[in-house]
Amino acid sequence: MTGSEVSPPFRLVYAPGVMPGKWVRIWNERLPDVPLTLTQVPAGAAQGLLLSGDADAGLVRLPVDRTVLSAIPLYTEQTVVVVPKDHLVTAVDTVSPEDLADDIVLDPLDSVLTWESPPGRPAFERPATTADAVELVAAGIGVLVVPLSLARLHHRKDLTHRPLERAPESDVALAWPEAATTDRVEDLIGIVRGRTVNSTRGRGQQPAQEKKPERTARRQQPAGGSAGRGRRGGTGGTPKNLRRGKPRRRS
Repeated sequence: MTGSEVSPPFRLVYAPGVMPGKWVRIWNERLPDVPLTLTQVPAGAAQGLLLSGDADAGLVRLPVDRTVLSAIPLYTEQTVVVVPKDHLVTAVDTVSPEDLADDIVLDPLDSVLTWESPPGRPAFERPATTADAVELVAAGIGVLVVPLSLARLHHRKDLTHRPLERAPESDVALAWPEAATTDRVEDLIGIVRGRTVNSTRGRGQQPAQEKKPERTARRQQPAGGSAGRGRRGGTGGTPKNLRRGKPRRRS
C-alpha cells in the first residue's frame, strides 16, 4: 500500500477506568490496515470531543445527550467505597449507606455518580479530581464512593474498598455522533457486540454460499411409461385393462 493509500486513523477516546484492550486487539486483527488511536480523556470531556469531530467514537460513561449522540450500553459497574485499611467497615463484606453516617464522604468535581441523597457528611470543599480525593482518603480526611474500575485505577497499598449497597451505578457505553455513523463505526459496533467476521449483521462478511437446487418430490418416469396413464378423471384408480377378476359367464 502506498503512502497516498494509507487509511486515516480511527480515533477512539475512553473514560478513565474503562479497559478497551480486548476490543483494540480484535480491531487490529480484523482491520490491520486501519490504525486505531486510543486516548484517555476525562469522563466529562468525551462528549465534547465527539461533537467537535476530534474523535470518531468513545467508550463513555452514561448519560450522554441522545439527541446528538448514538450510544450502545455495554455494561454496568459495581459501586464501592474506598477507605483506609484500618477503617471499621473493612470488618464486613458489604457496606450500607448507614455505615457511613459518621464519615466525610468526598465528592470530587469529576465524579461520575449522581446521588439523590448522598450518605455520610459532606466535605467543606470538593476535591478537583478523583485522584485528589484518593489522596485525601489516604490522609484520613474522608472516604470516597466510586465505580469499581476507578478504585482499581487509583489503587494504593494503604487503601482498600468494599461494595456499597443501594448506591448509584455507572453505565459504560460506546457512543458516536449520530450524523457520523461511518463504516468504521459499524466495524467497531460489531466488535464490541461480539459479532464474528462472518456475521450477517457485520461488515466484511463472506459471500453467502450458493443455494443448492431443491429436490423434486416426484420421481421422473421413463418415457413411455405407464405412470399417470389410464386414470379416470384424476381419481387415481387402477387402469381398467390391469384389473383382475373372474371372466364373465356368457349367456
